[in-house]
Amino acid sequence: MQPIREFLVRPAIPAPLSRMPELAYNLLWSWEPIIRALFRRLDPALWKDSGYNPVVMLGRVSQETLERAASDPRYLAHYAQACQRYDAHMRDSQPSRDGKLIAYFSAEYGLAECLPLYSGGLGILSGDHLKSSSDLNLPLVGVGLLYQQGYFRQFLNADGWQQERYLDNDFYTLPIRPVRDKRGNELKINLQLPTGPVWIQVWRMDVGRTKLFMLDTNIPENASPRDRDITDQLYGGDVDTRIRQEIVLGIGGVRALKAMGLEPTVFHMNEGHSAFLAMERMRALIEEQKLNFDEALEATRPSNVFTTHTPVPAGIDLFDTGMMRYYFDQYCRGAGIEFDQLMSLGRRNPRDGDERFSMAVLALKTSCYRNAVSRLHRRVAQAMWHEMWPDLPVWEVPLTSITNGVHVPSWLNGDLADLYDHYLEPDWRDKSSDPKTWDLVDEIPEEELLEMHRRRKRRLIAFIRDRQTTSAYRRKASSSELRHSSEVLDPSVFTIGLARRFATYKRGTLIFRDIERLKRILCSKEMPVQIVIAGKAHPKDHPGKSQIRDVVLYSRDPELWKHVVFIEDYDMKVARELVQGVDIWLNTPRRGEEACGTSGMKAAVNGVLNLSILDGWFDEAYEESGGWAIGDREPYSEEQDAMHASAIYYLLENEIVPMFYERRESGPSEWMRRVKQSIKYLSPRFDARRMVREYLRELYEPAHQNYIEQAKSGFEKARLRVRWNSKVREVWDRVRFVETGPAPTEPVTSGVTVPVRAAVDLAGLQPEDVRVELVMGRVGASGGLEDTEVMVLAPVEQKGSVAIFAKEIIPQQTGRLGYAIRISPDHYDDPLTRPCTSLLKWGDGASNNSRT
Repeated sequence: MQPIREFLVRPAIPAPLSRMPELAYNLLWSWEPIIRALFRRLDPALWKDSGYNPVVMLGRVSQETLERAASDPRYLAHYAQACQRYDAHMRDSQPSRDGKLIAYFSAEYGLAECLPLYSGGLGILSGDHLKSSSDLNLPLVGVGLLYQQGYFRQFLNADGWQQERYLDNDFYTLPIRPVRDKRGNELKINLQLPTGPVWIQVWRMDVGRTKLFMLDTNIPENASPRDRDITDQLYGGDVDTRIRQEIVLGIGGVRALKAMGLEPTVFHMNEGHSAFLAMERMRALIEEQKLNFDEALEATRPSNVFTTHTPVPAGIDLFDTGMMRYYFDQYCRGAGIEFDQLMSLGRRNPRDGDERFSMAVLALKTSCYRNAVSRLHRRVAQAMWHEMWPDLPVWEVPLTSITNGVHVPSWLNGDLADLYDHYLEPDWRDKSSDPKTWDLVDEIPEEELLEMHRRRKRRLIAFIRDRQTTSAYRRKASSSELRHSSEVLDPSVFTIGLARRFATYKRGTLIFRDIERLKRILCSKEMPVQIVIAGKAHPKDHPGKSQIRDVVLYSRDPELWKHVVFIEDYDMKVARELVQGVDIWLNTPRRGEEACGTSGMKAAVNGVLNLSILDGWFDEAYEESGGWAIGDREPYSEEQDAMHASAIYYLLENEIVPMFYERRESGPSEWMRRVKQSIKYLSPRFDARRMVREYLRELYEPAHQNYIEQAKSGFEKARLRVRWNSKVREVWDRVRFVETGPAPTEPVTSGVTVPVRAAVDLAGLQPEDVRVELVMGRVGASGGLEDTEVMVLAPVEQKGSVAIFAKEIIPQQTGRLGYAIRISPDHYDDPLTRPCTSLLKWGDGASNNSRT
């Protein structure tokens, strides 16, 4: 055979369409329908074949097609409108006037179907965070890893077991470009690992106005396959690969931003994978500003933000001392810090030399602002991390919560959006997080809304049949199975959607617990039901894989094949079709083990009702959601599996399915009333723009101000704080309560003032050095305080080293009340920013029960 020399021929973009590449390389098309429709209209078949990737499409489209479009007045009018929408969005994408710049670090990003750089909810949330930041013109840049293979593609073998296949990403056919330095060369930085230098190429992805910088080690400068493979797979490899990835993300990410001349004032760690960034920030200040270890920590902690998504300890990355020493011994020597100092930042108990280094503990200790991702998750996380603040009541562990949201334009069905164009205010798309925007949903005729949903369900079933047939051909299925693949599901039948990562705590097979009872529900002649399920299990999660196989076997049962379908290779495309086309969304995690969850939010904005455990976001949404709760708010126990399965069956049999099939001759149906209620209430409340605004107001703004104050002082403020901390610690053992004054011995009438007084020997400290607080609440059955509030006692007198603190309180509660008094150094403005090493003492008479 003759040798072949390959070369690439790209079509020439006609002048009238000269901005098509600009539109293709900005991911605004992923949520702006008019831009996305422009590419689909050019060649619908090629748009689908290209994986909905406009960069690939522009490289493959025929010259003839382009020339025809360039001479078509209708297409040119569409093109002009797309350019106008693009320009309107990109307008004012200038640096922040106050110098604010947030650097958002995440290990994964779910932005579009053609970018397989995510595994599940964390990545989708990160993508929605960037898109919403662009919508709000927030000065934010993202940092992540550019995986050569990303997460795996899933397919099933003949026996129903999940198989994994990894496909290489061709970065030059993705909407991503290499960052170039001032000389026009591709920007590459390096890190020193024990095996030698590792080179990292920096790429840029434009997400509307937001820039996402991605780090890539699979480049020729890295001769070792081990180094090139650092950014090979998302959550792949062993623990050694994981720590190398997290070093590149955290330390490499900070250095990449500096190499590009970017100076973030806020660093946001979205989960603990990127927490090494805190160490790199400290190292830079030690080297450049000549700070010591404690000073560098004090200088950087106030401008670090950490979001935890993990409600169980098993989900946290841990590295043993030997591995940490191997990777960081040289790093510490170069920074002039002790290795044990570094290890203390990653240990709950710094004195325990056997404790492994925790990325979550590192993030908690090096961040001033820490948040959970739902109200319930906050309580779970506070209990989980209570031992790091052992002297505080668990409810005061300094983590706040910002409930997740979804980027509505990315997940809302286009037909439904067009319907809203007719009935909502003209600017509803820009005001989707404003509850008033959705009041006019009541004006939408019920039949129009219902017909819109029927159309979406028909499209969903056509999509599923196509996927199932393709899958059956691939595994060489029998002729009967091929026939079944094209006949599954019925557009007129009530449809349950269930999609998630298959992990045991999510209980993906709970609805199959009593299979005979479920069969009676599904196969009812009068009111049949069908279930559509999708999801992946981690390649090493064998119990999760077993659950998938169980579902697949149920879907092949002769009685159920028309009623139960498992869709292979769950991704953003499958998720979008499901949340837009099913009738109800089922979610069954163990309560307290799902931090938030966002799939039910996506379903809700599309008028799909929820049937869910009261966990994560649904715990705070249920009462006004129009949906149904499974069980109550009791902590999870194994006995609940049977109870919750029975509750699902009961609700389906007696409420949900009969309500769906009910047809009223006049007046609105109860089902559609609930649909409208769900859209009106949940759409604005769980919009990612609301979420990002809360991050800006509660976390980013104060963190930015902290950075500005530190920088203006030349970091002298950090030096002074460390000296003050040292002074306080030297005398803290001698600080003691002399008197805390007795509580009233007789009943107090509501509204009557109660004086509270505490005398404290400050051991040489000044009253302004400390904060004396009263914690008051109702005395519960166990003797502890409940429904508490915290009040500060003011200094009123000083005699030598003893200071008197007092306050007159007016109890707002009635019944059996109690209080406890405590003292701590007054070195924080907000209780939520308490460091993990905070000092605190309680006055005599404060029992352990009053502090739990």
